[in-house]
Amino acid sequence: MITNEEDRKISKEKIDYKTHWNAAYLNNAPEKLGWFEGNSEKTLALIKETKLPKNATILNVGSGSSTLIDALLKEGFSNIIANDLAEESLESLKKRIGNNNNVQFVVDDLLHPLKLNKLKNIDLWNDRAVLHFFKKKEEIDAYFNLLKKVMSLNGFVIIAVFSKDGAEKCCGLTLKRYDVEMLQKELGANFKLIKSFNYTFVNPFGGERPYIYTLFQRKN
Repeated sequence: MITNEEDRKISKEKIDYKTHWNAAYLNNAPEKLGWFEGNSEKTLALIKETKLPKNATILNVGSGSSTLIDALLKEGFSNIIANDLAEESLESLKKRIGNNNNVQFVVDDLLHPLKLNKLKNIDLWNDRAVLHFFKKKEEIDAYFNLLKKVMSLNGFVIIAVFSKDGAEKCCGLTLKRYDVEMLQKELGANFKLIKSFNYTFVNPFGGERPYIYTLFQRKN
């Protein structure tokens, strides 16, 4: 468990994000991490609204050890890409689901991609709790430039991040919080908002974390 004292120490230091996230997974069981979600019902509900075929290419960025991957496999999806910057998080996921040809594991940096930028025709980009860690304009631009580069026409984007009234920090890092208008502005006019809603996630320690969930579709 990450303590308040560790939070303060992290905030004063320059962060090596790869080391930071690997340490989080090395030092804590996945279910003891503040963002761990026992089920992904809100994300799954949005995915079902897309009516994507089971062979659609789904890119889950910042997968960590997300149980969403298990749920997607159970739903019959067969072309899933689980991405994370931290190798340790994906190792945890691999151990849980075992060898599965329907999941490709990609260790890569969203801001400086060496593999993700080679992807094409992604039918669904799913992000739960990644974007809000990027605060600098160049980081945010890099994130959305990658998204726009790899997305297919008519593809869908799900972004779930801390809302404007959400927590200011997570895992010792300060966050940029969002509302629907801010996300729409970053995506631009070529992406149409299909649905959005507020949701308060209760983390493993009983803390309430207000999120905004959004579903967009690329039109041009």
